[in-house]
Amino acid sequence: MTRDATRETEVLIIGAGPTGLALALWLTRLGVRVRIVDKTREPGTTSRALVVHARTLEHYRQIGLADAMVEQALKFAAVNLWVAGERVGRAAFGNIGAGLSPFPYMLIFPQDQQERLLIDQLSKAGVVVGRSTELLGFDAKGERVAAHLKRSDGTDEICAAAYLAGCDGTHSRVREELNIGFPGGTYDHLFYVADVAASGAVINAELHVALDEADLLGVFPMKGGERARLIGTVRESAEDQQKALAWDDVSKHILERMRINIERVNWFSTYRVHHRVAEYFRSGRVFLVGDAAHIHSPVGGQGMNTGIGDAVNLAWKLAAVLQGQAQPQLLDSYEPERIAFARRLVATTDRVFTLVTRRGPIARMARLHVVPYLVPMLFNFEAVRRFMFLTVSQTVVNYRASALSAGNAGRIHGGDRLPWVKAADSAASHGDNFSSLTTMDWQVHVYGELAPKLLEVCAKLGLMLHVFPWRQETDRAGLMRNAVYLVRPDGYVALADPDGSVAKLESYLNERGVRLAAARSSTPFTTH
Repeated sequence: MTRDATRETEVLIIGAGPTGLALALWLTRLGVRVRIVDKTREPGTTSRALVVHARTLEHYRQIGLADAMVEQALKFAAVNLWVAGERVGRAAFGNIGAGLSPFPYMLIFPQDQQERLLIDQLSKAGVVVGRSTELLGFDAKGERVAAHLKRSDGTDEICAAAYLAGCDGTHSRVREELNIGFPGGTYDHLFYVADVAASGAVINAELHVALDEADLLGVFPMKGGERARLIGTVRESAEDQQKALAWDDVSKHILERMRINIERVNWFSTYRVHHRVAEYFRSGRVFLVGDAAHIHSPVGGQGMNTGIGDAVNLAWKLAAVLQGQAQPQLLDSYEPERIAFARRLVATTDRVFTLVTRRGPIARMARLHVVPYLVPMLFNFEAVRRFMFLTVSQTVVNYRASALSAGNAGRIHGGDRLPWVKAADSAASHGDNFSSLTTMDWQVHVYGELAPKLLEVCAKLGLMLHVFPWRQETDRAGLMRNAVYLVRPDGYVALADPDGSVAKLESYLNERGVRLAAARSSTPFTTH
């Protein structure tokens, strides 16, 4: 091997999709030196993943990107269900999560646009994606990871890093090098995805799902006029062909029933749906993140959002260890926190996807005569809409079983996402309790009255302290008056203490080896 250069960094990221880019941006904002490379020559130019959920937007708000994303995206308004060419139901989404999140909706924001936004932000921070750079292998046995890269000019390079993150997708070279299994399976059906220019009554900025005896079609709205994303089944007669499939191989029957006029196909691809979770998400100094760690059916638009959740979870932990604010054992929490959610998600999406696609009389009866009528009826109930938002938006994801989680106060347990409490002034856009999370640091929240000793202890520990007035909205969110909530940099509650005990706060940090910034003569103390 010819080595004409050796470079060093703190975290080397393999793969520059949304997951890798989000990880790079979070680490950069946290003051960590990163290098991110990708074997492709340029960023993606096709839409691919479309849906951005509330929890992802909350994480993007922490780094100042949410407003730009919302401005450029299309808000998800409603889903319509069709059977045999007839609309049988409509469920309005709108602000389905009102009162639960500052982003009470879903967005349609294509993956290529999201990548461009992230790349631009990284560039402004001085980080440029290394294109046409391929990982050939690595040695992670010592105190550093030595990664063997092939650069765009054909020369080899060794990049030394403290940690390596494999964000390199389904066919991950990082996972392969670690010899980590990827158990699961592949569904029988062959699907197509197409971005089209089209016209017709269903090209109306709403989602349409059409079910027939043999066909399935999803029509996803896209911003910019008469554009849509189609996901459907390829004709069975075409599935076994050896040649590359094209638009002509698509089952047109359901398109005709829906009276969709396709004027132009901008992008077309076929794929099989997999459901897999890696056996491990970590091996020493190397981590698997996003699709390298888990893949599942597209039900609910969860894939990209889950990968970004992985990235945020890992980023603050890497930063804390690299900057001496935590023991390396903190990194042990990444895998159990994220693999548990990945396994639940794969199991859930598998059940729904199987129901929608399974052949046979019972499945057909459920698909054509039960689901299309039952779902719109259920959506008339506020409790159902709330449950659906919490589930799909990933705001209900919790780490209660994590070694980093302790206590409970009110309805909030250690490991829960900090519940959102809107600003007292409804006209204020950033006066809520999530505004403090933009510091991306450990902090203490109190809702009600502050115990005098807490201010002194937070100053000694280097903890930011935020005191919020007790209001009706706070009670509805499940928080407890005068309790102490220690909040992690990613917006999850680490410790929920109903007694507001400073001894429990100190004990929590000491037992988990968390060492914050140097003690301050006066802690940042904010009354909201």
